[in-house]
Amino acid sequence: MALVNEHFLKLSNSYLFSDIAKKVHAFNVVYPKAKLIRLGIGDVTRPLPPACIEAMHRAVDELADASTFHGYGPEQGYGFLIDAIIKHDFTKRGISISPSEVFISDGAKSDTGNIGELLRWDNSMAITDPVYPVYVDSNTMCGRTGSLDENGRWSNVTYLSCTEENGFIPALPNHRVDLIYLCYPNNPTGTTLTRDQLKLWVDYALENDTLIVFDAAYEAYITEPDVPHSIYEIRGAKKVAIEIRSFSKTAGFTGVRCGYTVVPKEVTASDIKGNRIPLNSLWNRRQCTKFNGASYITQRGAEAIYTPEGQQQVKQTIDYYMENARIMREGLTDAGFKVYGGVNAPYIWLKAPKGMTSWNFFEKLLYEVNVVGTPGVGFGPSGEGYLRLTAFGKREDCQEAMQRIRRWKF
Repeated sequence: MALVNEHFLKLSNSYLFSDIAKKVHAFNVVYPKAKLIRLGIGDVTRPLPPACIEAMHRAVDELADASTFHGYGPEQGYGFLIDAIIKHDFTKRGISISPSEVFISDGAKSDTGNIGELLRWDNSMAITDPVYPVYVDSNTMCGRTGSLDENGRWSNVTYLSCTEENGFIPALPNHRVDLIYLCYPNNPTGTTLTRDQLKLWVDYALENDTLIVFDAAYEAYITEPDVPHSIYEIRGAKKVAIEIRSFSKTAGFTGVRCGYTVVPKEVTASDIKGNRIPLNSLWNRRQCTKFNGASYITQRGAEAIYTPEGQQQVKQTIDYYMENARIMREGLTDAGFKVYGGVNAPYIWLKAPKGMTSWNFFEKLLYEVNVVGTPGVGFGPSGEGYLRLTAFGKREDCQEAMQRIRRWKF
């Protein structure tokens, strides 16, 4: 008889966004003629940049000819894409990264969920709260988070609260932890860390021999000059940090699937005997065993992001979404709400009125205004009382949603 991994049974029966989909479906059954505006899930609506489409068409033509056909590619990714990434994302910022430290993947979600396989189940961990649910759920699956209490907190997780009271800037742990997940610009709050604030985390990691997993999926949306685009802009970070990036929100690759992870060769962890083990070689071994690499077509499309045409087209797309964010920030503020984010990220963190819970506010917004958001508590206990809205919708939908909310007698 096969036995299940009982840690999976600790998870809720469905993922946050599955719960939202069920509630929206129930609404549609009752009100089939209602025009819903979906500003909840962070999926993009703009098409792929023309430069990427053209590159992918050329790649398809190559695969149609025996003389230019490509079969299995390198599990780590093709050199043409890795070189483009290093040149444009790191060298231009004064950061030295070698090709063997970059691993192309099918997106940031996979890598943030899988990176914990490199570490023993009994490592202690900390997360900013609220934060992207995959960090906690993937660690629960391997038994690292302990048991869940009645307040929605896991016993072996250190929660670093990001609240209105502390300006959504978490305090450093007051004790040593082995592993910290940081996401900046932050999903869901849309807030960021300045260079000096991020340096505190790197210094903590260096002093405490702590590994940082740094999710920089939204770095392309940064507008303020003192906000780092990479944790490696901070001296010493290559000794303690793994950085994960995505092309999903940058260039609309949510359906194409491509991202990358940087694992510097300086980053190490200890075995049970105290020997220092480079995580770069372990991640390489893991990828070679479990991953056949992103497709050639996809990687040619991603390479085109870094051409002059691709860079301009991506900027236009990001400007479109950030204009949506501005419209939403101003509309919600005019309607009397407290609003955060939307300056360096395409997310609006909206405070629920009159002490409502996140799910109550979600349902009130759904049934009275026909706008779909994401309950903040789904991102962690400190998200209670908030709702996340995304700026990835169509312009006309964002504008209409704000008109409805301005008229709303909440």
